[in-house]
Amino acid sequence: MMCRTDGDQDSGPDPEEPPDDAQAFSALLEDSIEDLYENAPCGYLSTSLDGQIAKVNTTLLNWLGYKRTDLVGRRKFCDLLTVGGRLYHETHFAPLLRMQGEISGIALELEAADGSRLPVLVTSTVKTDSDGQPLLIRTTIFDARDRRAYEHELLRTRQEAERERERLQQLATTLQKTLLPPALENVPGLDVAAYYHIASIDEVGGDFYDLFPLAAGTWGLFLGDVCGKGAEAAAVTSLARYTLRAAAVYDPDPTAVLSNLNTVLNHEYNGTDPRFCTVIFGLLTPDGDQGGFRITLASGGHPPALLLRADGTADYLPTPGGQLIGVLPDADIATITFRLDPGDTLFLHTDGLTEAHTAAIGGERYGDEALLDFVRALAPATAQGAITTVRDLLDTFGTGVDDDTAVLAVHVPRADREEQQ
Repeated sequence: MMCRTDGDQDSGPDPEEPPDDAQAFSALLEDSIEDLYENAPCGYLSTSLDGQIAKVNTTLLNWLGYKRTDLVGRRKFCDLLTVGGRLYHETHFAPLLRMQGEISGIALELEAADGSRLPVLVTSTVKTDSDGQPLLIRTTIFDARDRRAYEHELLRTRQEAERERERLQQLATTLQKTLLPPALENVPGLDVAAYYHIASIDEVGGDFYDLFPLAAGTWGLFLGDVCGKGAEAAAVTSLARYTLRAAAVYDPDPTAVLSNLNTVLNHEYNGTDPRFCTVIFGLLTPDGDQGGFRITLASGGHPPALLLRADGTADYLPTPGGQLIGVLPDADIATITFRLDPGDTLFLHTDGLTEAHTAAIGGERYGDEALLDFVRALAPATAQGAITTVRDLLDTFGTGVDDDTAVLAVHVPRADREEQQ
């Protein structure tokens, strides 16, 4: 073990002198103050209160392609702006800066020496003396080319997305139209009206209806609702419509028609993605010299139809126990037969109407009872009168209607044609 004697020299650093790395660091700080200003990642310039350029850093000179002598003492800050930028500077930028003493993040364009444009974000601050009197204006300028490119790309992407959305909306609207009859058949002795309320223009709904002639002076009508939305629901809707029409031609008995549809859907969609629908099918036959129709309705799990009588009464037609179409190999079909006399109206709807939410009852679903009260207050009514009033009702729900709604009304006019709307 070695011991230090008084005569030994201290080989450690002299505490009176900074180490070499500290000196280098100090020199680096002194050197980088000016370098930080001149070669900062942003542009700096100082101007007099009237805008005359007094100092500008190398970064901004390089961006614009000017020499220092081209600008200092020769040009004003507004001279570097484009024509539109100068107008904005005089009418907005400069007045706000004088009033507030600072303005930040203003998007402008500078014009380079070669005539090209440089998008920038500008922040200016008024420097004052100890008495608060303004001395000069300090301005920091950030290169906004990358931001401008990003904004342009974002705008382009958004425009493409909007065009694509419009295209899909048009496709959905066109597809929806193909799933509905272009016009209802004109049935002698019967007035008919229908309406389809689209809940969303972005998705194809699964509601459908039709009225068509059958043999021997009879007519068939149906109204239904396929589960789900979109292309899959549209495929089921198309299959259901054409199956119902074909089945009715083969055997117009309403129970047989819905049984055939049930067999087709159950066979076609019996895998991991089952599809089903609710349907009400009616067979209409003129009945007697006094006008009127004999109607047999068959329901497969569909909301019951409403009958508005000429005497002002109205009620649901009982079709209990009908099962969803397409779920089971053999569905239970509920039927009812009745007479539609002059002045009477048969009203059919999908559950988009009763499932709608309304602010009038605290956002709760509209419901079957509310619809019945509404129809009772409406009766008696013509087909068009009923559809128009229900259409207005749907409009009052606004965004509360979150499912497509189809309504169909058939009415036997009185002989005198004096009918209440």
